[in-house]
Amino acid sequence: MRLTDFWARLAEAFGPGYAASIASDQVLPELGGRTIEQALAAGEATHVVWRAVVAAYPDRVPARLR
Repeated sequence: MRLTDFWARLAEAFGPGYAASIASDQVLPELGGRTIEQALAAGEATHVVWRAVVAAYPDRVPARLR
C-alpha cells in the first residue's frame, strides 16, 4: 500500500481531523507501543501499520477499507 493510500484510508475511516490526532497521539500496542507516525517514521511497512489500525479499531474501519 502506498503511503498516500494509507493516509486516505485513515481519513476516510476517522475523518481528516480525527485521523491526524489518532496518528500522532494514540499509542497502539499492535505497533509495539508506538504511534502510527512513529511506526511509519521508523520504516514500518504501511500495510503492517494499517493492519494494526484495523485491529485496534475494528468497529471504526469499514469492511471495504480492510
